[in-house]
Amino acid sequence: MIEAAMIWNEPNNKSHWDFENDPDWGCFARMAILAAQAIAAEAPGLPRVLGGISPIDPAFIRLMDRQGVLSHMDAVAVHGFPLDWNHWLIHDWPAKLDEIRAVTALPIWVSEVGVSTFGAEEVQDWGLRRSFELLRGRAPRIHWYSLFDLPAAWPATTRHKEAEGSSYYRHFHMGLFDEHNRPKLAARSFADCTPAFGLCQWFHFEDPRLDAAIARMRELGVTTLRTGLSWADWLRPNAEAWFDRQMRALEEFDVTLTFCFTPEEEGVWPHYTAVPKAPERFAEFCAAMIRRYAPGRAPADILVME
Repeated sequence: MIEAAMIWNEPNNKSHWDFENDPDWGCFARMAILAAQAIAAEAPGLPRVLGGISPIDPAFIRLMDRQGVLSHMDAVAVHGFPLDWNHWLIHDWPAKLDEIRAVTALPIWVSEVGVSTFGAEEVQDWGLRRSFELLRGRAPRIHWYSLFDLPAAWPATTRHKEAEGSSYYRHFHMGLFDEHNRPKLAARSFADCTPAFGLCQWFHFEDPRLDAAIARMRELGVTTLRTGLSWADWLRPNAEAWFDRQMRALEEFDVTLTFCFTPEEEGVWPHYTAVPKAPERFAEFCAAMIRRYAPGRAPADILVME
């Protein structure tokens, strides 16, 4: 079941949004409002979530409020990776959530929290267990990132690639299972964190890992999943067949569906982070996906603590 629609991914991260062409996020704000309105028109009861911010920055949430975005959202989301990318301690998680609570009354979701095995599997295992201690009961939805490692032969979704040094290569080691579907130490611990923790797993176009992911999520007791449908992928040949297959496979889970990524021909420059030349086209994509996969009204109880 589609239980929520998330608009974009890490909009305040300069690797995921075209900051150079939109320094005050005014274009993003207009696009997000149009998308939220389009989603509400198709499914009035479906919660709309502002894409998880990274870094966790209350000033960005205040900016979105001033630009009218939050009045069209039912929740905001944050991402945190204190052992890999952020400049704060893992023990600061409650304080980081309080920083956002101080600037908005909307529910706060943790739509990505994770630890890599870049240094050692033991670090991820400890980080998972400590994250669970710190976050359990503090957010209506918590999604661990991620189920599978990114295969070494695939590119990570980040703008500067290898120029980012070790920060780039950590993207390939975030999974509970390696790229060959072998469990890491934290996979055993994760089963003790479900169903309070869900998962965030991105599926690439025609991803061969889809069936294996379903099997692993069942084994781990996962009930909630965050994934995405890419606007850029929708314009590929055979997109309808792939999207339909993916969404059918995920029907047994409560899915937060993230809409993001600009097609090359739709951006002010040819890149997935680019400001769309026509933001209403992104809204049209969101509406089409809701009509196809989440028509009608969704339960609203996921907006409060369970």
